[in-house]
Amino acid sequence: MRYRTRAGRLRSGPVALVAATIVTAAVLPAVAQAAVACSVNYTITSDWGSGFVADVAIKNEGEPINGWTLSWTFPDDQRITNLWNGNHTQSGAKVSVTPVDWNRNIGTGGSVAFGFQGTRGAANGKPTDFAVNGVSCGGANKAPAVSVTSPTVGQSFEVGQAIPLAATASDSDGTVSKVEFLADGVVLSTDTTAPYEGSWTGASVGDHTVAARATDNLGAVTTTTPVPVKVLAGATILASPATINVKQGDKSTFGVTLASRPSSSVTVAVARSSGSADLTAAPTSLTFTTSDWNTPQNVTVSSAANGGDLTSAVFSVTAPGYASASVTAKEISSTIPKFQEAFLTQYNKIKDPASGYFRKFGDLLVPYHAVETLNVEAPDHGHQTTSEAFSYYLWLEASYGKISGDWAPFKAAWASMEKFIIPAKADQPTNDKYNAAKPATYAPEHDKMTGYPSELDSNVPVGQDPIAAELKAAYGTDDIYGMHWLLDVDNTLGFGRCGDGTTAPSYINTYQRGSSESVWETIPQPSCDTFKHGGPNGYLDLFTKDKSYAKQWKYTNAPDADARAVQVAMFAEQWATAQGKQSEIAPELAKAAKMGDYLRYAMFDKYFKKIGNCTSPTACPAATGKDSEHYLMSWYYAWGGATDTSAGWAWRIGDGASHQGYQNPLAAYALANVPSLKPKSATGQQDWAKSVDRQLELLQWLQSSDGAIAGGVTNSWEGHYGTPPAGTPTFYGMFYDAHPVWRDPPSNRWFGFQVWQMERTAALYQKTGDPRAKKILDKWVPWALANTTVGTSGAFQIPSDLEWTGAPDNWNPTSPGANANLRVRVLNHSQDVGVAASFAKTLLNYAAKSGDGPARTTGEGLLTALLAHQDAKGIAIPETRTDYNRFDDKYDATTGEGVYVPPGWTGTMPNGDKIDQSSTFLSIRSFYKNDPDWPKVQRYLDGGPAPTFTYHRFWAQAEIATAFSLHAELFG
Repeated sequence: MRYRTRAGRLRSGPVALVAATIVTAAVLPAVAQAAVACSVNYTITSDWGSGFVADVAIKNEGEPINGWTLSWTFPDDQRITNLWNGNHTQSGAKVSVTPVDWNRNIGTGGSVAFGFQGTRGAANGKPTDFAVNGVSCGGANKAPAVSVTSPTVGQSFEVGQAIPLAATASDSDGTVSKVEFLADGVVLSTDTTAPYEGSWTGASVGDHTVAARATDNLGAVTTTTPVPVKVLAGATILASPATINVKQGDKSTFGVTLASRPSSSVTVAVARSSGSADLTAAPTSLTFTTSDWNTPQNVTVSSAANGGDLTSAVFSVTAPGYASASVTAKEISSTIPKFQEAFLTQYNKIKDPASGYFRKFGDLLVPYHAVETLNVEAPDHGHQTTSEAFSYYLWLEASYGKISGDWAPFKAAWASMEKFIIPAKADQPTNDKYNAAKPATYAPEHDKMTGYPSELDSNVPVGQDPIAAELKAAYGTDDIYGMHWLLDVDNTLGFGRCGDGTTAPSYINTYQRGSSESVWETIPQPSCDTFKHGGPNGYLDLFTKDKSYAKQWKYTNAPDADARAVQVAMFAEQWATAQGKQSEIAPELAKAAKMGDYLRYAMFDKYFKKIGNCTSPTACPAATGKDSEHYLMSWYYAWGGATDTSAGWAWRIGDGASHQGYQNPLAAYALANVPSLKPKSATGQQDWAKSVDRQLELLQWLQSSDGAIAGGVTNSWEGHYGTPPAGTPTFYGMFYDAHPVWRDPPSNRWFGFQVWQMERTAALYQKTGDPRAKKILDKWVPWALANTTVGTSGAFQIPSDLEWTGAPDNWNPTSPGANANLRVRVLNHSQDVGVAASFAKTLLNYAAKSGDGPARTTGEGLLTALLAHQDAKGIAIPETRTDYNRFDDKYDATTGEGVYVPPGWTGTMPNGDKIDQSSTFLSIRSFYKNDPDWPKVQRYLDGGPAPTFTYHRFWAQAEIATAFSLHAELFG
């Protein structure tokens, strides 16, 4: 089965979330005895706001217990002040209770009880991880289920209007004692009986969230994911897009709706409020009824064909008692290149607030992965975002700067990236404790998730980090300047910043467990793990095994995104210089050079071991100097450390696995040759110069006899420096891997990886004429064209899934082989709009330099075909998601599919979703059931047809826009 991930791909992050030193935590005393089976009943008997009293009963459901220790973790900063009928210790949130002499033994079927008095915080949730003598007790009270039914996601209300509140709640092992409704985190009202309802009056104008919190009869609490709502200043008119372009002598349109249902019909007037009389609008009035108030009605703006100077005008849409809307219409030349006009149209749609591509934080915008929330790919929710999206945001704004001469949006995009997805010093607080002589403790990766948690092994030698000192010398800081790959923009998961539960955006991660972990099998976790959520050790003991765990922060960089940001900075430098405005973006260019300097961590083996011929963890020697540098773009680099600034440790790792789709010889060229992008470190420029050569060599080595580029190379076979099959080809001593890093689905199956990488190679060729790049393209382009069709009226088919056989010849740089046995077959085709745009960029760059007619014809044909699929938000084509049948898959030991949770491990997500051996993708993301599109998926799970969605992915829409801009640049 094929299913999309991160634009058709999955990401496996660094498995070893490790440090050179681990802070010791409390260890429970071991008690020798027979196997334990138990249940625990935890009852809050009194609660007065600041304190409470609880009774705890342990029931023995197995063999007799001779001596017991009960452990649990408080979820809400509770502290025990006095305990009777037992002895207790508490370290942070962790509690252990041992018996007194008379209740030491518990016979089969018997029970013992104790009680305690404690203090509490704002909440008083019940622990969920009870364990007797280290064995989880399955009988712990289950948290209630709760769901908001009113308001709905994105619903608008007028100021002063009562917002109806409603929720459903149930409890599988008890009763619901109350449901509280919260607005922006503050309790508004409480209902103790079903139907659970309330009302919110007095909401201020702006964006708000509404949530429901259910408490059961035993004190367990579940809080829903906040539902976003909008409160308007009053009855409001909406107009979209907010900016339109009108060719001189031609026409363009915008749509008008009302934000909320009127009590009777409303007539709105359309009139030019400022600007040139050369622009006129019709009709001048529109009428909306109580039934069609949210159905757009179009207004046509016409430009006079008078050949005068290009002008603009603002049109206001008004009605008595309503807040007005306005649209800016800009004249553009009647001779403007077709695709430059298409860029401006696409740009305006993307930047229109009504389209929903961004969330605004102050004056800065953060792009969502997709407009639609119900979207599972590499991000497991549409309103997460990636470093990839930020790099495309930069590209979009750089292209706008090239056309408009306005570089403020590009600068704002960089500022947003720096503020929200490049961790600040406070988010990586202990880098000054990093020891470059001991970068990280080794932990092997495993090809099956059942191998996790992976054991830390300090006996395996690791090398030295040769660039840490020169980076600190160059930039005066120990901190890393690179993007983390994944953000929860709306804090949908509820982690917040370092467990605060509220801060948005929040740094999160998903993939952590080797090559077999697909998006459907991940367990989301916070990048700053303070043990507030998850199990007793947060989420750490799902991934690594150790004697004790420390609260820590950890980030994973996706090198292709940072390299794309550098690539875009090179474009921006070229375009701004041509306009005489290079000085305006000089600060951003310096930051791009800095980002590229740190991006070199992706050039090193994961544990800084020597490159080449590594066939076991111990036999692969630790490296010194640059012996651990392969000069390629690997799958990630990562860094982390203790949250406790006195703890004294931090770590960094690179990666020995390099995928062809991540190579960016153009970014390497920029960092090696463009003066304004020169890294400040002592050896950064030299490293990138060597990387240009090494990346192009890799692509030549991986090129099949058909023309497509095969998977990649690794210095650590299967992630644990294993021994590959006899005869595995090598590249500078590293081993060929048909599908590096992940296998579910095979990582080099997606055609998108071909065009993403080849676009960079083609752009390098177009800008520099590099003959090595041309040689690769001369073979790749005919293969791609032979498997592509472009028809009329928007019809096109491009490759989708690829199948690989054979392997390349051993690399001989002086006499490269022909790779006669390395073959590829196109399994099927698609109409993926983002991939089509990437493909068009590749063909157009190649055609512009080589003069190849078929490449230009097909590239232009793909762009023309995309224009036939425009809608109000951009360019998109419906797609059927058969992979959504995996929403409710439980772990299957035979197939290895499903959410694997190690035996005995239990925990909770921030919203109360339980994590255990019965978990599914959906059960630990129950907020999806509140999504307005969920009924389509539920029908599919119930046996109905596979759901169809029309997705507006930010990267794809920006790729389309910049493909239009590229054509105008090359051929306009």
